[in-house]
Amino acid sequence: MAVAFTREEDYEAQAADLPDRPVSAHPNLVTASGLAAIEAELAAAREAYSKAQTDGGISADRTAMARATRDLRYWSQRRASAQLTEPERQDDVVQFGGTVEIEREDGRRQAFRIVGEDEADPAKGSVSYVSPLARALMGKAVGDTAQVGGAEVEVMAVR
Repeated sequence: MAVAFTREEDYEAQAADLPDRPVSAHPNLVTASGLAAIEAELAAAREAYSKAQTDGGISADRTAMARATRDLRYWSQRRASAQLTEPERQDDVVQFGGTVEIEREDGRRQAFRIVGEDEADPAKGSVSYVSPLARALMGKAVGDTAQVGGAEVEVMAVR
């Protein structure tokens, strides 16, 4: 069938069938700030859902309603499964919620906070506790080394 003969609502119907956002199989460990961020996302999803209903819901804009419904399901599930994790601080030991500074073989130093999956943002200095970097470093102390991505890194500081 030629594109000229497709109906606009066919595209809208396809857009309305958005797949669910994938949910990790790992426990949903969160820091206090991560829990607050999930709650903010859930509130935003509820607001978007209400707005989509107010604006006419499915009959007016199936895409907006589908997106709002999908996000509301995702953030509701993430909030329900969130496990606030604030381990007792151990000096100089890499753990969930803490920040670790590493030195790479080429001399570059980087610092990362180890957080939950939803709050991880490597560009802003936070990595998920299930990331290869975090898994290699958890439990290490200042002066210990770990293999990360085929290269060795040394733990320089823990905060």
